[in-house]
Amino acid sequence: MQIPIENIYFLLCYAWNKLEEKERVNISIDGKTELLDLFAKILINASRSLLKRGIDKNYIDYAEELTGVKGKIQISQTLKRNLLIKQRTICTFDDFSSNIISNRILVTTIYRLTRTKGLDNELKKELVGILRMLDGIEQIEITNSLFKQVKINRNNRFYGFVMNVCQIIYDSTLPSEEQGKYKFTDFTRDDNKMNQLFEAFIRNFYRIEQRKYKAVKKETIMWQFDNIDNESFDYLPQMETDITLENDEEKIIIDAKFYRETMTVHFDKERIKSANLYQLFSYLLNQEDNTTKTVTATGILLYPTIENDYNLDFKYKEHEIQIRTVNLNADWRDITKRLKEIINLTNSNF
Repeated sequence: MQIPIENIYFLLCYAWNKLEEKERVNISIDGKTELLDLFAKILINASRSLLKRGIDKNYIDYAEELTGVKGKIQISQTLKRNLLIKQRTICTFDDFSSNIISNRILVTTIYRLTRTKGLDNELKKELVGILRMLDGIEQIEITNSLFKQVKINRNNRFYGFVMNVCQIIYDSTLPSEEQGKYKFTDFTRDDNKMNQLFEAFIRNFYRIEQRKYKAVKKETIMWQFDNIDNESFDYLPQMETDITLENDEEKIIIDAKFYRETMTVHFDKERIKSANLYQLFSYLLNQEDNTTKTVTATGILLYPTIENDYNLDFKYKEHEIQIRTVNLNADWRDITKRLKEIINLTNSNF
């Protein structure tokens, strides 16, 4: 499944819930843009935006051996190392600096990109120029847990978008056989990552683009089995929807599934993937609690496609069960229109 680069960018911005920041990082994309170059362009424009408004600074705690005194003397350590006779001390102090974790992650990611095979040469030159403007900020060893240490608040919220970009670059670049070089791995070829992206995109799209359903969330559903003994109950798997849309009168459960092929084929006959249908059916049955909206809840299996759209409709008691697709190869306006049609939105509900 080949999804246009521009649409990948839209998917990511919705999944990250960063549409406002996307407008600030306006980038030109054409049919020849590669995914690696896309990330480079995003990071270049995001970095320029940060530099224009002023990069974030904060107080950093230091402990250093110094000539003289600065901040607070660490007496025990100074005496233990017999430094006083050398007129030196160990002191702790704080310094208002740009050398904070978020900026260090940014600098390290930019450097990593410049060392990644396949990057457009002109983009590489632009990245090197930005590194010069960020001189004095040290590189850092990046791990996934490091991103959790970045504190985002109202004043620096644009860094949230920048860190999302840095993290996906970190996840998509691996050391190559050449020492000090990296190779780019296209995450769109990883079905697990694309399934997570597709689910997050659909959920945040409906959070942002409609007002009919007040609640748009994941929902944990309890099995409606008689609890004969607690030990047996502990072995039941957890049921959690991908997306539940709900207001006072209506409820929709959407199971978003990313597959290269929408249907299975058996003896040249297309069939719905049975496991997906069983899962959705279990959600509908077990979420019933005798309120009208749960007894009449709609279940939708939603798949991406780049060829044919499917609109299949079934009914079980009061539950409508629908199989729908959205063409991710289409113009973005058509994707938006299709997703709104799927949950029967009218213009007044946008």
